Amino acid sequence: KGCAGCHGADGKTTIMPVYPKIAGQSATYLLAQMKDIKSGTRANGQTAVMKGIIAGVSEEEMKAIAEWLSTLQP
Repeated sequence: KGCAGCHGADGKTTIMPVYPKIAGQSATYLLAQMKDIKSGTRANGQTAVMKGIIAGVSEEEMKAIAEWLSTLQP
């Protein structure tokens, strides 16, 4: 399920109100967040699950995900 498991298939229907809506965000911002979570630079209680998911995602895949999410309607 990856990102959609918490952020929703559309990037804006989150399963909990505290999870950010990622649809329509800047690709640069989204990529930076994914890189920071993967490296451990960004670590808080909400990133633990994401760190496990993003561990298997390459930088090229992260770029593609960020670009795609940025095209979605917020």
